[in-house]
Amino acid sequence: MLPTVSTEAMNLHLAEISSQVAPGAHAVITLDGAGWHQTGGKLDVPHDISLLPLPSYSPELNPVENIWQFLRQNYLANRVFDTYTAIVDACCDAWNALVAAPDTIRSIASREWASAVISWGTWYDSLLVQAGSIAIW
Repeated sequence: MLPTVSTEAMNLHLAEISSQVAPGAHAVITLDGAGWHQTGGKLDVPHDISLLPLPSYSPELNPVENIWQFLRQNYLANRVFDTYTAIVDACCDAWNALVAAPDTIRSIASREWASAVISWGTWYDSLLVQAGSIAIW
């Protein structure tokens, strides 16, 4: 957990995600319009990651909004913290509890329309393999 949000912090985050991407695979990360998500020549985007910016004012498209809401409702709401360290510890505990429950994450962050796109993409990929061609859009 980092104490601030910044382009530098985002670069560290992207590097960590990249370190977890399997060789030959590619990760696509959706981003909202936060200032530290803007490339502007300052973000170091690894070769195995693509950034997909969401339209402005569209939290319904951003699954992480549901993650934050879940963490607040189930771990962080209605509490008084005596120190900054207590806040950070509570956030880390909440995050670690969530990470230990991948099915919960899947149920919170899944989108019905994304399942349809993934299914369609699988069909389309198999069609391309059968045709022996690659399409670039």
